[in-house]
Amino acid sequence: MAKALFISHGGGPLPLLGEPSHRQMVDLLGKLGRELPRPKNILLVSAHWEANPVAVLAAPRHPLYFDYYNFPPETYRLEYPASGNPLLAGDVRQKLIASGIHCDEEFERGYDHGMFIPLMLMYPLADIPTIQLSLNPSLDPELHLRMGEALADLDKDTLIIGSGFSFHNQPAFRTNDARMNEVNQRFERWLVETCNSDELDESSLRERLRMWELAPGALQCHPREEHLLPLHLCYGAAGKACSDYWQIEIMGKQGSCYYWA
Repeated sequence: MAKALFISHGGGPLPLLGEPSHRQMVDLLGKLGRELPRPKNILLVSAHWEANPVAVLAAPRHPLYFDYYNFPPETYRLEYPASGNPLLAGDVRQKLIASGIHCDEEFERGYDHGMFIPLMLMYPLADIPTIQLSLNPSLDPELHLRMGEALADLDKDTLIIGSGFSFHNQPAFRTNDARMNEVNQRFERWLVETCNSDELDESSLRERLRMWELAPGALQCHPREEHLLPLHLCYGAAGKACSDYWQIEIMGKQGSCYYWA
C-alpha cells in the first residue's frame, strides 16, 4: 500500500511570516521533512483545488498560483521550483480511470498554496518532483475514499500528501469562544480515535470516515468539508489505521496530522 501523510496546513502564507500561532505547525512540518523516509516523488492533494472531472497537473513544470489575498508583497514573490512528473501524472490518471473515475490532465494551472507553503517547510530545496491532484467539487466522501483506493498501488517511493486542515471553520478562527473550542476538541478526539484505532477493522474505519458528518461537532468544525477530504483520500490509499499522528495548535484551534507508513 502507498505511504500517505495528511497535514493541517494553516492559514495562507502565515506559516512563512513568523506568525506565532503557526509555530507548532512550522516546527512539525520541518521535523517530518527531516525524519520521514525521503520520497522519490510526491502526489499532493490540496483542499484548494476542485475540478469536475478531477484533474492532475501533468506538465514538466508548473508556476506558483498565489490563491490568497491581502498579504505582504513578498508573499507574491515566493518561489518553489519543484519539477513536475508527467509520467507519474499519467499513471495516476490511468489508475483513476481504471477504477471508473474520470480524470483529466491539466497543463496550465499552477501549484496552489496548499502545495507550496507546506512543502517549503518540509522540503525547502524543492528537489522532489511533485504533482497535484484535485478534489471533486461534489465533496462526496465515498468518491474521495475510492480515489485513494485507486492509487493504493502507486510506486512505493511516492508519498501521497493530503494538504488540508482537520478543523476548518473560518469565523471560528477569529474568536476564542469556549463552546466552539470544546466542539473542536470533541471532533479531534473522534478523528484521532478513528484514524489511530487498533480496535476498528478496516471496513469499520472506512465507514466512520464515509459517514464523518455523524461525528461529534462535525459540521461545526467543517461547514464545508474540502479541508477534511484530503484525509479521506490518504486513508483510501493506505487502507488501515495510521502509523503515527501529531496534534498541534494552529490559530487557537486544535489540528492534527496523520501518517500511514
